[in-house]
Amino acid sequence: MSIEAKTEYTVGDAEADQGVGQSNHVKPKFGKLSMLSLSVSLMATWEALCSTMVSGLVSGGPPALIYGFIIAFVGSLATAASLAELVSMFPTAGGQYHFISKLAPLHMRKGLSWLVGWISTFGWIAIAASAPFSSGTLIQGLLVLNYEDYVFHRWHGTMIYWAILVISAIANIQGSRLLPLFEYLTLGFHVVAFIIVLVVICVVSPTKHAPEFVFVDVINNSGWGSTGIAWCVGMLSSCYILVGYDGAIHLCEEMTKPRTDIPKVMISTILINGTMGFGFLVAILFCMGDLNSALQTTTGYPIIQIFYNITGNVHSATALSSTIVIMAGISSIPLLTSTSRMIWVLARDKAFPASSLLSKTNERRQVPANAVVLTSVLLGLLGLINIGSTSAFNAIISLTVFGLEISYLIPICFLLYQRVISPQSLTPGPWSMGGYGIWINALSICFLVFTCVFLLFPSYQPVTAANMNYASLVFGAVCICSGAYWLFKGRKVYEGPIFSELVD
Repeated sequence: MSIEAKTEYTVGDAEADQGVGQSNHVKPKFGKLSMLSLSVSLMATWEALCSTMVSGLVSGGPPALIYGFIIAFVGSLATAASLAELVSMFPTAGGQYHFISKLAPLHMRKGLSWLVGWISTFGWIAIAASAPFSSGTLIQGLLVLNYEDYVFHRWHGTMIYWAILVISAIANIQGSRLLPLFEYLTLGFHVVAFIIVLVVICVVSPTKHAPEFVFVDVINNSGWGSTGIAWCVGMLSSCYILVGYDGAIHLCEEMTKPRTDIPKVMISTILINGTMGFGFLVAILFCMGDLNSALQTTTGYPIIQIFYNITGNVHSATALSSTIVIMAGISSIPLLTSTSRMIWVLARDKAFPASSLLSKTNERRQVPANAVVLTSVLLGLLGLINIGSTSAFNAIISLTVFGLEISYLIPICFLLYQRVISPQSLTPGPWSMGGYGIWINALSICFLVFTCVFLLFPSYQPVTAANMNYASLVFGAVCICSGAYWLFKGRKVYEGPIFSELVD
């Protein structure tokens, strides 16, 4: 079947198991286990929870974290299952915006896939910034804990953040062939560190909170007059730690069996990280000690103070916190990998400036080096937010979750529409939810709409220039840039994803 006939091609018709549009310049290097290792380390749920739990503690307290995590887990699992079904139909590195090119009506296909491509890439740039930002500022927090004469400046954290980005870029370009081995080691560290930290906090903690503190007592220190709104805003941390499961999709052209392996990897990632994250959350809330001291800590991260409350020793608290620093730092490498692949695929479809340059791959190292470099530069610019805002991390997290969830929401809406209006047009891939699909798609859409509404709310009241949530401003700027480039050049050169010849 020719490329020209693709608009008449039944949605999801069986194609070769290799990724649609698979590049001849990048050889498959990831197996199912190495991809699972990469996906688990991308999310690094229990470590990410340590970095972001302040939002839930302030806006609702421990119950907000517990029940918010459960809701986020169920909603994320439904969303991952919906996207897994789509990638089983269309195994392509473009992911969400390629799905749109297959599912959306012809009259809106080009413009909508362009928009979703930019939004998805924007979300991945934000999530790729969050891990090195967390690692860099946690290092600052440990300096505050260990050295009384250290003067905290936000630009110090930005400098450390930039250093981690440079290391990640070098690892992606110079060590690209070793990425699968690196992911195995990362997964091992992720699991071993989890066990060690969990055992230590449960055994060493001098006191344990009552179950009512963890599951019942709502605390609202956010300034929001409504506890309900505060609780919804506090769900940000739970949504963030379970987002990014589409990272495997953007590397599926570097796998040998993406139609069957990617869906399994995505679902397994949610189940593994969700289980570890919830277990760690319950343990840390029971053992955390005084809540006010955690919220008022000068380190900038309640988890550092919580570890100090538990151990009563600066060095022990530093050792426990260092596991989070290390995991966040090494997670920066696979995050940069997935994000650079998004830019590479966009450039390949002529949806990004300097497409001819960014779509090139380094033949010797089998990596899109130019895309890696540009991604690193964009991440470096995003780090400047930290210099001017005390809520920079919240803004980056909001950008991450909002951008990615919008990119999930649009194709899933079209998938549900096709299921209801024209079910005969859908031919499932090897991985399918069958008759349950319509209900799981609907659950995913409800979850995504609900969370997206509150992701742009400011975390605290009253709102000031320093603590406001700049996510909406940055997201609007991205949409304006995307629209301007579409009018200037994009609509003339962009034809939507061009898939390689389809195999009957």
